[in-house]
This record gives sequence, structure tokens and C-alpha cells, in this order.
Amino acid sequence: MDIILNGIFSGIVLAFLIGPVFFTILQTSVERGFWSGFSVAVGVSLSDAIYIFLCYLGVYQVFDKGNFREYLAYFGGIVLLLFGLYYLLIKSRKLSKYDPERIKTQKPVRLFLKGFIINGLSPMVLIFWLGTVGVATTKFGYATPGKAIPYFAAIVGTVFITDILKAKLADKLRSALTPKFIKTLNIVVGIVMVIFGGRLIAMADNFSTF
Repeated sequence: MDIILNGIFSGIVLAFLIGPVFFTILQTSVERGFWSGFSVAVGVSLSDAIYIFLCYLGVYQVFDKGNFREYLAYFGGIVLLLFGLYYLLIKSRKLSKYDPERIKTQKPVRLFLKGFIINGLSPMVLIFWLGTVGVATTKFGYATPGKAIPYFAAIVGTVFITDILKAKLADKLRSALTPKFIKTLNIVVGIVMVIFGGRLIAMADNFSTF
């Protein structure tokens, strides 16, 4: 039980870190509904699970190379910048005549990939899981699969559940949507992604020192 409780606590900390994923889930759920936000959350959780799996198996020794983190920061920053510019320059204009009854639902696969890419290409996520796996296997003594699996499953499960709650709460706002609100929301998401992308690129050299 202590293992699961530690995992839930770590998951809550991760779930409420404010970043691109947080705003992406909210924006997608507000604009396209709960199940669209759910698909994004699934992609986010799968990318987290893959990072945990790789780190725990020891493949993190490859990922922990300074150059790899630096290149990942550049690549992830560029991706976030492109997403941000899309929301600012294209998405906000497309939704100037937003009609919640007529908007098309994107295919779940596309939304899944959206969450997977935005979360998976963030070096901060990689660093978080490297640190978490290190603490779990050394300080907590969760080196064996019998202890590690429940711990990390509790983390991912907690994050997934909180992401679903975010999507559900955001979906409730749809009844009060106006074209101006949607346009503003997309502009905010775009600005957030541009800021995070720019910071990743600006700090890329620093990742080689972690």
C-alpha cells in the first residue's frame, strides 16, 4: 500500500505541473468535447509509460547522454513552436465562426498522436522520469519489478485519471462557448506553446550539463 500511495503522490505532483500538455488537454476538450480530450490524455499516458519502461530497463544510459538531451530539446522546441504558430496564425482564424453543434470531431488517432508527440518530445518529461526512476530504485528501493511496476503504474494511472477529470471539467464549458472565447483560448494555447518552445531552444545547451 505504501508503494501505491507514493506513486499516487508522485502522480499528483506531475499531473498539476503547468505546461503545454495541460493547456492542450483543456483546449481540445473545450473545443471538441470530452472524448477528444480523452484521446489526447491516452497519448500522453502512453508516452509516459514508454519513458518509464526505457529508463527502468537501463536504456536511459543512452538517453542520458548530454548531446541526446540537447538535440531532443532543439527538436521538441521546434515542434512546440510550430504547434504554437499553427494555433496563433491558423487555428484562431478558422474558429472565428465557431459553431459547437457543427464542429467536426477529429479522428481519435490524430488526437492520440497529438498528446503523444507534445508530451514525448519534451526533454523535461524525460528528465522527470530519469529522476523519478533513479529515486524509486535507490531511495525507495523499488528496484525489483514487484515493487517498481505498482509504483509506476500508480503514477501513470493517477496522471491519466486527473487528465480525464480536466477533460470532463473543460467539456462542461462547451455550453457557454462563444466564437470570441474559442479564438481567445486558441491564442492563449498558441502563446503558451511558443513560450515553452522558445525556452526549450534557448536552454538546449544547458541540458547537456544535467
